[in-house]
Amino acid sequence: MRRLPPLTALEAFVQVARLGSVKAAAEELALSTPALSRRVQALERFIGRPLFDRKHQALEINADGQRLLDDIAPALDSLSQALENIQSGGNQLRLRLAVLPLFATQRIFPHLGALRQRHPQLHIDIETTPYAVARLGEGLDAAIVLAKDIDPALYAHELDHDEVYLIGRKALLEPPHALTAPQELANHTVLLHRDMALAFDAWKEAVGLPDLQPLAIDNYDSGQLMLEAAAQGLGIAVMHASHYNEAQDSRLVRLFPETRVESPYRYYFVCRPRALQTRAVRIFRDWLISANI
Repeated sequence: MRRLPPLTALEAFVQVARLGSVKAAAEELALSTPALSRRVQALERFIGRPLFDRKHQALEINADGQRLLDDIAPALDSLSQALENIQSGGNQLRLRLAVLPLFATQRIFPHLGALRQRHPQLHIDIETTPYAVARLGEGLDAAIVLAKDIDPALYAHELDHDEVYLIGRKALLEPPHALTAPQELANHTVLLHRDMALAFDAWKEAVGLPDLQPLAIDNYDSGQLMLEAAAQGLGIAVMHASHYNEAQDSRLVRLFPETRVESPYRYYFVCRPRALQTRAVRIFRDWLISANI
């Protein structure tokens, strides 16, 4: 049998190729950036040719690297699945799922007990990684993501079709400083989620104020924290109708309810097409659809 390179070097290569960033790959593997770079370089020395083009301290996968990625990624996925099967003794079905915390709290957890009763052998490992799509097939079986569109190479099922809401604390509707016109947002801080960066632009276009600039824009990576920040008067959250309705927080109000704005973002269930061959993924996907999560 031909000698193989270290598995750690292959793992490092795949992570960098999928995430497109040495820094992001190092974070996912809990390595320092230099350590991860050394692993990639070791693989390149083993193969005898570069797998990435180095451009201004950035790595861009080249044709040889892409060919290697396409050939070895399925094998690594199969190896990971085989290890999981032997560890579980074959008595469990395990799904490795990435999901945004607010979606999990509001829309999955309230119904998860019913899924467990129907399929007691199914267990779910949940992550809130920001690189969910890039990690599909490499540590993740499936993900629920908020996005404008999905890579057509992936399997995707749209879970909702929502509106953009502006959400703030109740005091914003009370005199003498009530917020009565969209133009007055120039005096307020707006809270944006990193996965909905264009939602406020869509809202401004709908009200005919595309050039409106708020006092400041604060960026968040947590919908739960955005809702709490809005309730505490730290800003006006730009979120989905479902986020507001499911929160049922008496401290919050919807601002400018007469304005209806379709969101450019959707929640999707996504996975690699071959992942649908696994029973755990199929069970969870079918449950999401049938339960109208």
